[in-house]
Amino acid sequence: MPSAPQWFFRNRETGAITVAQWPNLLLWIVIVAGVLLWIWPSAGKASIGLTIVLKGGLIIWGVDEIVRGVNPWRRCLGAAVVIYALTTLLL
Repeated sequence: MPSAPQWFFRNRETGAITVAQWPNLLLWIVIVAGVLLWIWPSAGKASIGLTIVLKGGLIIWGVDEIVRGVNPWRRCLGAAVVIYALTTLLL
């Protein structure tokens, strides 16, 4: 019987321990939007657009992780990202 940490981090597809994965295209877009927003924080309409891409992308990525995450850790990570994005969106 596997221990709780092994069960939590074990990849259901490969059987390997998976904590992090290489970013997919959506997450790369979010990363680029975040870097651009960091470089030019108050660029008017561009800032608003980048914020929409950043928050929207995080929500979509998080929901995708909740639905298709390879282990419980990735699903919890997706839920935490969605909660963070929605919370900061409302502030």
